[in-house]
Amino acid sequence: MIEVRSLVKRFGALTAVNGVDLAIQPGCCFGLLGPNGAGKTTTIEIMEGISDPTAGEVLYCGRPLGRRFRSEVGIQFQHTALQDYLKVKDVLELFRNLYPNPLPLADLVEMCALSDFMDRETQKLSGGQRQRVLLAIALVNDPELIFLDEPTTGLDPQSRRNFWSLIRGIKSRNKTIILTTHYMEEADTLCDEIAIMDEGKIIIRGTPSDLLRQYFDDLLLQLPLSALPHPHFSLSLPHELNDGGISIRSRDVNRTITTLQQEGVDLARLHIRPRTLEDLFLQLTGHQLRA
Repeated sequence: MIEVRSLVKRFGALTAVNGVDLAIQPGCCFGLLGPNGAGKTTTIEIMEGISDPTAGEVLYCGRPLGRRFRSEVGIQFQHTALQDYLKVKDVLELFRNLYPNPLPLADLVEMCALSDFMDRETQKLSGGQRQRVLLAIALVNDPELIFLDEPTTGLDPQSRRNFWSLIRGIKSRNKTIILTTHYMEEADTLCDEIAIMDEGKIIIRGTPSDLLRQYFDDLLLQLPLSALPHPHFSLSLPHELNDGGISIRSRDVNRTITTLQQEGVDLARLHIRPRTLEDLFLQLTGHQLRA
């Protein structure tokens, strides 16, 4: 569907994108992840045709970006200004009039669950409602390829999960989606394939399940510090202290639990979990704060 070849983008002495290659198949929900400053936003902007590369090329269905691409792509930007005092139905009609063959208004309303606030002015929308309207705008022309740039940032957990349901509905229509997000659970839930960028390069790519199997063969046991017999107790098992608790990596959970019991550790608040994309993300890109 869309292919990136040897993409490079420089801003003066800064190389923001450094030789990125990607090929995304039709019908795939593809997640591009990375810490702040990794180059993913610049890469996406070039793929959207908003920014020109310093070197390399982007192909849509085997051809350079052009009229066909512009007619078949939909973009939900991370930040979009909507005109105040316009009702939702008026906003949708405004954008529908920009295309020769837009989706019927009723289809947009159903796909994005807008029926309850079509007569509401845009400045009175909640965060979740606003994002659903922006998604509808991205779908106005019934695009084959849809870019979703951090679409659930700032939403409460319920609104975020409701938005996930809308994206699943789009996927069921065999549309190709490129998603950027800082929520690893979101990427794991929605994406068929992910790539993680750092320092302008793709450092890993694959399905979430395959990547987790490739990098991890253990489980995490987590305990609060209060579970230790006394404040100066020294745990014999290798462990890490973080967020006011203890994390223990284990390939043999039964043996680890037996050792903890023998040392008098309180297991009432023991939490055992498998590795997640967040663990992988932090392992590959580091824990330090990025500007």
